[in-house]
Amino acid sequence: MQFQLTEEHLMIQKAARDFAQNECLPGVIERDEHQKFPREQILKLAELGFMGMMVSPDYGGAGMDTISYVLAMEEISKVDASVSVSMSVNNSLVCWGLEKFGSEDQKQKYLVPLAQGRKNGELHIGAFLLSEPEAGSDATSQHTTAEDKGDYYLLNGTKNWITNGSSASIYLVMAQSDVSKGSKGINVFIVEKNWPGVAVGAKENKLGIRGSDTHSISFSDVKVPKENRIGGDGFGFTFAMKTLAGGRIGIASQALGIASGAYELALKYSKERKAFGKEIMHHQAIQFKLADMATKVECARLLCLKAAWEKDQHLDYTLSSSMAKVFSSEAAMWITVEAVQVHGGYGYVKEYHVERLMRDAKITQIYEGTSEVQRIVISRSILK
Repeated sequence: MQFQLTEEHLMIQKAARDFAQNECLPGVIERDEHQKFPREQILKLAELGFMGMMVSPDYGGAGMDTISYVLAMEEISKVDASVSVSMSVNNSLVCWGLEKFGSEDQKQKYLVPLAQGRKNGELHIGAFLLSEPEAGSDATSQHTTAEDKGDYYLLNGTKNWITNGSSASIYLVMAQSDVSKGSKGINVFIVEKNWPGVAVGAKENKLGIRGSDTHSISFSDVKVPKENRIGGDGFGFTFAMKTLAGGRIGIASQALGIASGAYELALKYSKERKAFGKEIMHHQAIQFKLADMATKVECARLLCLKAAWEKDQHLDYTLSSSMAKVFSSEAAMWITVEAVQVHGGYGYVKEYHVERLMRDAKITQIYEGTSEVQRIVISRSILK
């Protein structure tokens, strides 16, 4: 087993770290406070090739592996999880799903500009529309309908908790076409935001990742051409499950970055802050916290990299991605709370960053399937 990163991986890691420090850190507190979407930062990410990292160069992507993606996600998430979640959705869910399952025409028309992150000089990213008001993690319970009208589908319904909701140009939408078939009656469609009948709801006022634009999206008699269905009739549920497995690697990496970012801030502060005549790093109570933080970060990192490696090796990574997502998200929540504690009163104010990381950490336990759902996936696998 090889535990060392390649020279190429180290270069990608450094590029992501430099980008996070130079482009994301300035203004991150203001963007969080005012819920400002980080458009400029994401456009610059696109210039680096990070919005289509794993897409083949044949379709405008950077052709990197999943390990590179995990490394970049961690570094950017250390500083601004609102930037990294937009990057994650475009990479893991939208681009990967299109490249893996889309037709050649769909790839040329939609994947190429999405992998580049821009079109005609403007931001061009995608969103993944699965969740509904009454169907969060239950992908089989789709109330959005797509009625077959011959050469097109008529799409009606509402999706919520949609990351990149207002900034995306392209939506991948799961909808029920035949209720009698249950999950086998679900299809997935490529929908353009500017089509008649598509409406973007108000931005959600969230606890964390406040820069990320989370919206509800509604469809009223939207005509979707037949050629915009991905895969055969009834492929939607399978598409969602396979795509979400890779998406969990992205969210696990985001949680890892939040955790490692909080740990690094706590470690730095412990060397500067004095109490009872010496730096607090010399107090055993703080040392124990830092030791546990470092251990959890390393465990989370290894789980994320293992899942990424399995994906790159074309192995079944369902179990490993669920384990990485559960552990990393719970580690992020624990570590950020402890980082606030290490900072004491300063941890409660915005300028020290750890309170924001604590708020950002919570969502990683919820989206891409809650920790409880992931435990169901894990238990089904180990009990076979």
